[in-house]
Amino acid sequence: MTSLDKTHLDKTKLDNFKQQFGGDLLLPSDSSYDEVRQIWNAMIDRKPALIARCTSAEDVVSAVNFARDNQLLLSVRGAGHNIAGNAICDDGLMIDLSLMKKVMVDPDSKTAIAEPGCTLADLDGATQKHGLAVPVGINSTTGIAGLTLGGGFGWLSRKFGMTVDNLLSANVVTADGRQVRASLTENEDLFWGLRGGGGNFGIVTQFEYQLHSLGPDVLSGLIVFPFEQAKSVITQFARFTETAPEELSVWMVSRKAPPLPFLPESVHGKEVVVLALCYAGDPALGEQLIAPLRNFGNIVGEHVGVQPFVAWQQAFDPLLTPGARNYWKSHNFTSLSEGAIDTAIEYAGTLPSPQCEIFIASIGCATCRPAADAMAYSCRDANYVLNVHVRWEDAGDDARCIAWAREFFAKTKPFASDGVYINFLTEDESERTEFAYGATYRRLQQLKTKYDPNNLFRMNQNIKPA
Repeated sequence: MTSLDKTHLDKTKLDNFKQQFGGDLLLPSDSSYDEVRQIWNAMIDRKPALIARCTSAEDVVSAVNFARDNQLLLSVRGAGHNIAGNAICDDGLMIDLSLMKKVMVDPDSKTAIAEPGCTLADLDGATQKHGLAVPVGINSTTGIAGLTLGGGFGWLSRKFGMTVDNLLSANVVTADGRQVRASLTENEDLFWGLRGGGGNFGIVTQFEYQLHSLGPDVLSGLIVFPFEQAKSVITQFARFTETAPEELSVWMVSRKAPPLPFLPESVHGKEVVVLALCYAGDPALGEQLIAPLRNFGNIVGEHVGVQPFVAWQQAFDPLLTPGARNYWKSHNFTSLSEGAIDTAIEYAGTLPSPQCEIFIASIGCATCRPAADAMAYSCRDANYVLNVHVRWEDAGDDARCIAWAREFFAKTKPFASDGVYINFLTEDESERTEFAYGATYRRLQQLKTKYDPNNLFRMNQNIKPA
């Protein structure tokens, strides 16, 4: 129960909150309320009693104190991109960080400080002005906060590691309203938990990242093969990525071909196998390294060349716009067996909607080097991450699309390794949280007991106090 309900917020308490809050407070009666409460996954439609649009760390402190002191359910929104929809709650307080978007880059120390409302586009844009980058995700509208706190991987991860491997410090508002700094030398236990533990331990108001030299232009693009050659192409992809240099990332995507201009109309809307690639090095050398990919089958279309890294980071945005219904299922793999490949091909031939896709991300290399207990993110044996991305428009198709994803997930489970990428878990997968963290889960529970004993921060893949 909450002491304030969704229609009758206590006026005196609310007025006191307004006086100390520097941002905007939105009630359901406000004209912008419905727009602000929308998140990326249209399957999630919740209505908070109050939205606190923060503009500073002090605003976050005020909002946390208000939620805690009034026993309100609390959710935290960065960019609202998480598949599970934990950014928004019913009848409680949503802390909206999306207005906090400053990025400060120090090219001399190769570091960047970013606020939690930043998207990947914000961070990439600021760092690439100096020919620098931090490994993040692949969709520029994703928020850096949720991505970082869950682990974070993308095109640069084989070379530079997970996003959390490049986190130097974080400023955090804890459940008791304190502002603390966490790093390898300050509140080390909290820093350990933040790097992969999601939003369980507090609200980060500032991230500090280590940057690496990259670009601003990179060799990247797509090579598309007919679906009839899927077995040969995906098998060769699996073997190629086992020994590919860490600078080269190649991912496999199987889906119905969108009407891209470099693809012939004859394949539009038909199943295809796509190899998406990015080379974090000299493009001339990259061209030599990717040459074998073109011999994996009969290419039906190719769009590969040297382009700004920020452009490549936005290449998949048109396929991942907000407003559609989305459901994911994910596994980690140490290697891709023939059984896993055959199952992926079988289900790629029965996609339940034109927007669905199966992707296999090749990571490994730098992502596998830290010890499994070095931080909360522990899936250091994962060389591949499979994500079954089911996407559709009509709510009437929910049951059919979700059932297809769950069936495919079950069929591929025997070939998967331990752990799962926490950011890919949907709202109905809370039972997989402990599995996701593996051996680090008990330590995370102890940390939760220390920093959030009453589980104020529970709109997440929740780690319950010990």
